[in-house]
Amino acid sequence: MLGEYRISGRRAADIAADVEQAVGRGELGPGDVLPSMRELAADLGVNANTVAAAYRTLRERGVIETAGRRGSRVRARPATTSRDAARIAVPPGARDVASGNPDVALLPALAPAFAEAAAAGDADPVLYGHAPLDPSLAALARASFAADGVPDGPLAVTSGSLDAIERVLGAHLRPGDAVAVEDPGWGSLLDLVPALGLRAVPVGVDEDGPVPADVARALGAGARALVVTERAQNPTGAVLTAERAALLRELLAAHPETLLVEDDHGHGIVAGPPVPLAGTTRHWAFVRSAAKAYGPDLRIAVLTGDEVTLDRLRGRQRLGPGWVSHLSQRALAHLWRTGAVDPVRVAAAYDARRAAVLRRLAAHGVPARGRSGMNVWVPVPDETAAVARLLTEGWAAAPGARFRLASGPGVRVTVSGLDAPALDALADALARAVGRGAGEPRTYV
Repeated sequence: MLGEYRISGRRAADIAADVEQAVGRGELGPGDVLPSMRELAADLGVNANTVAAAYRTLRERGVIETAGRRGSRVRARPATTSRDAARIAVPPGARDVASGNPDVALLPALAPAFAEAAAAGDADPVLYGHAPLDPSLAALARASFAADGVPDGPLAVTSGSLDAIERVLGAHLRPGDAVAVEDPGWGSLLDLVPALGLRAVPVGVDEDGPVPADVARALGAGARALVVTERAQNPTGAVLTAERAALLRELLAAHPETLLVEDDHGHGIVAGPPVPLAGTTRHWAFVRSAAKAYGPDLRIAVLTGDEVTLDRLRGRQRLGPGWVSHLSQRALAHLWRTGAVDPVRVAAAYDARRAAVLRRLAAHGVPARGRSGMNVWVPVPDETAAVARLLTEGWAAAPGARFRLASGPGVRVTVSGLDAPALDALADALARAVGRGAGEPRTYV
């Protein structure tokens, strides 16, 4: 229940702000039941319609949820609190396998690319009124999408894949709409959905991608959008296979008004091509990020989609940042054009590291997942205990709570940057954390 906290405010905006701030400070926690609209109106001396408007605002912002006669309560994961709060601080001397960063040794040097881009910019500076998309990047993106079987469509550039997904969802959905998301899935996306006032509907994920039965259930229950990761799914490493894609296309064909969003952040770090679902529904977007292969600080994603979706996205973008820096666009185009990243070599490096951890875990009898990308997902009986035990051995791992809605507990470890002895040591520590490893843990100080 609400406990000792007393909501204040006279206007709907003030009441909503007071509740939101209280949730952010932790004075109202997940599951706390708010007073009924009539009760709070009497307590504050305002009209019940004022409280109704405040509660509506809080629902749209993803702070509270209403369950009919059970009333309104703070969401289990309110949008005012990020899953980053579940991050584990890395003590001095510990190995960070929680952050999800790529191996810096596999990233290309950015200085030459930006020098090339700057020289081109000096000769032809970008001014107000110029086209938002650099022609050289556009040509490379079109060729790349076509080679991977993505339908031809207009292009846009955003500040990373999450920016793209937010703009695509905002182009079609309204507060209260349901979005089918992978579970376990990308924590930032699971934060974004309620922050937009949308409802996340969990869809299970196995090695081949979203589970068709769960997708069918979500679409049948009225989910207006589906977000799918093509490859290197975070946190499980799942890869959408041709067979699974065929099943999902059948389901989507029966729901042609579903907004389909495909996240291809694995571009450049997975050797095999994606299997696009794009074009199965009326509205769709295929997002390709440069972060994992070329460096997170580039903050660039290129996307294509249907005419209506991309027109709305670009129109809204013009009213905000306007465009993504052409300097960064040209730098990425230079890296792309010159083959600064060899996907086969990068994928082989990550594949070998994941395989080493998975083999050693299997020898301990510990099931784990990691078909592609740079992460391994390890189911555990108790996340808190597992993460704490790993910390005692000098490993800072990511608790699964950052990536889950309804799926079971787990731990995500990022294998990038680890050599063979470290990979073996990590796997042995994971096995002990799950209760399957032999021997006593090393004490970390």
